[in-house]
Amino acid sequence: MNPPVAELEEAVVLTGGFPVLAGVTLVLEPATLTVVVGANGAGKTSLLRLLGGLDPLARGRGVVAGVDLANGDRRLLRRRVGWLGHEGSFYDDLSVAENLRFAARALRRPLEDVAPALARVGLADRAATATRRLSAGQRRRLALAWLLVRRPELWLLDEPYASLDDAGRALLDELLVDVVAAGATVVASAHDPLRSTQSRRTLTLAGGRVVGES
Repeated sequence: MNPPVAELEEAVVLTGGFPVLAGVTLVLEPATLTVVVGANGAGKTSLLRLLGGLDPLARGRGVVAGVDLANGDRRLLRRRVGWLGHEGSFYDDLSVAENLRFAARALRRPLEDVAPALARVGLADRAATATRRLSAGQRRRLALAWLLVRRPELWLLDEPYASLDDAGRALLDELLVDVVAAGATVVASAHDPLRSTQSRRTLTLAGGRVVGES
């Protein structure tokens, strides 16, 4: 049996001395989809940032992808995690394909994966388009294409439906099914449960704590 991808025990994250996570305990098994729901300020993004090694663990215990969040090198963790936030870190003057190739070279990912990834997210006909000319929804698709090229062990998606139209949301649903079936673990935050029919767990956060699970 494979070990968990992540384990948190009474994990606390502080922002300005305030506990944005106030003692979260959870286990993420491989090849699973976990949806984290809750109102604004509940701690959803803070949980994802902790799992991605972006925010430090103030108290408690945490291990993600074999990296100890308290004492380990979180830079190693960030190489094994894929993050989809509200802003994509792409160069506006580069084309869509150039952006992916640049990122792939930086992390030593196969360049031959770029074209299939763009096709998978419906951007094959925009490969030569300057990224600055993309709509918000197309930029979101580009970020998803980068995750496909990067192939992270753990996908962290912060409000992944944002800026996507109905076709883009359906595409995301299909991608989640595919990547979980391929062995990746996905954690996504949302105000409401995702539409994906993929078997999943839903955690409800309030006040920086898990208050419900289904």
